[in-house]
Amino acid sequence: MGRLFGTDGVRGIANSELSTHMAYRIGRVLAHVLTREQGKSPKILVGMDTRRSGPMLGAALCSGICSAGGNVINLGIIPTPAVAYLVRELKGSAGVVISASHNTMEYNGIKIFNSEGFKLPDEQEDEIEAFVLGRGDDLPILTGKDIGSIIEDYNAIEHYVNYMVAVYNSISGMVDLKGIKIAIDCAEGATYEAAPAILRRLGADVHVIHNKPNGININESCGSTHMGSIRKYVLDNKMDIGIAFDGDGDRCLMIDERGHDIDGDQIMSICSHYMKESGRLNKNTLVVTVMSNMGLARMARENNINLQRTAVGDKFVMERMLEIGALLGGEQSGHIIFLNHNTTGDGILTALNVLNIMKQKDESLSDINVRMKVMPQVLVGAVVSNSKKYDYDKLPQIAAAIKELEASYEDKGRVLIRASGTEPLVRIMIEGEDKAKMQIEAQMIKELIEKHLG
Repeated sequence: MGRLFGTDGVRGIANSELSTHMAYRIGRVLAHVLTREQGKSPKILVGMDTRRSGPMLGAALCSGICSAGGNVINLGIIPTPAVAYLVRELKGSAGVVISASHNTMEYNGIKIFNSEGFKLPDEQEDEIEAFVLGRGDDLPILTGKDIGSIIEDYNAIEHYVNYMVAVYNSISGMVDLKGIKIAIDCAEGATYEAAPAILRRLGADVHVIHNKPNGININESCGSTHMGSIRKYVLDNKMDIGIAFDGDGDRCLMIDERGHDIDGDQIMSICSHYMKESGRLNKNTLVVTVMSNMGLARMARENNINLQRTAVGDKFVMERMLEIGALLGGEQSGHIIFLNHNTTGDGILTALNVLNIMKQKDESLSDINVRMKVMPQVLVGAVVSNSKKYDYDKLPQIAAAIKELEASYEDKGRVLIRASGTEPLVRIMIEGEDKAKMQIEAQMIKELIEKHLG
């Protein structure tokens, strides 16, 4: 798998790259490290999305935690951001989510939050990784009363639902969502219970699709990576807005009442302008990644918003936000952080913020999405193995082609090529004026990389 921890935890094909043995060792090492740091048995919250391999990997992870003296609170199927919230609310030592987010069902992953709900810093990941891949067998063997326990929390979803309702009421001044017709696509994933419950409690007219998970259909032609279903539903049923979550609920994308896509950049444009207007955009700063559209940068300049860019990955966005005191940041993919309410991207929280703006202004989604002009952008992925994806720029023929392409866009756009932190891909992004030309050029680089590294 290369380095164990990517930009969003450990991820791979379940029962192959990410085995039960690996999950057991991660749980065991995590409990050992936390016990050493805290001087007592840790309390570790564990949740998962709906994919079939979740219970299998969860059982192994929890066994590892207990074998090292840690105690588990099993949250069951629950959105990732709910775990980040509950680890603070329940005063846990750490929170673990078994999920591969937007990936298809054969993948799974393990994300770890610290006691404050933030993803682990690199140095702590490195220590855990060193134990898991090398010294894990040297950990002490515990027996008898020193072995940890597992407790089921059957109210976990309700805790999160109550919190989200309270957050919406605090930002809206108790203005409910009555009169708004909302379609949501739950991606057959972890939001299938929480999202409808929250929106209905706030008074919205809620229509739900892809909310019958069976362990296999998560993210399958649905959710934020496949917007066709929600677009059709919005148009066929004259909805005011369509909201599509990903499999673990830490991101969302939207469809306006006319059937137009609203991506993460546009959502951040809407929210940053409104927060600045209402005096809630701390330091007038928005933090995004290098993947964000140049149109967002233009919007920020025109509205005196300080735009900060980071490397790709929500953990890098969060690090910059904490460093400079920003409260809003995120990614084009719809993974958006409202730091005054949660410590990771939260698709439901993102949706609530946009719905509040629509309600406060008494305007449609298309009406409030007028300040950012999206610059044409092409994004393709070259399929390579995880072990080779970081070598794309080391082969002379690939490096030369990339350099030539970058030079051709120096004054009229940009080229960004990088290894994916979560999938066996090299991502090629070109931004400019001629989309047809960009598609041909991106495909050329894709085929070149796959030919030599595929």
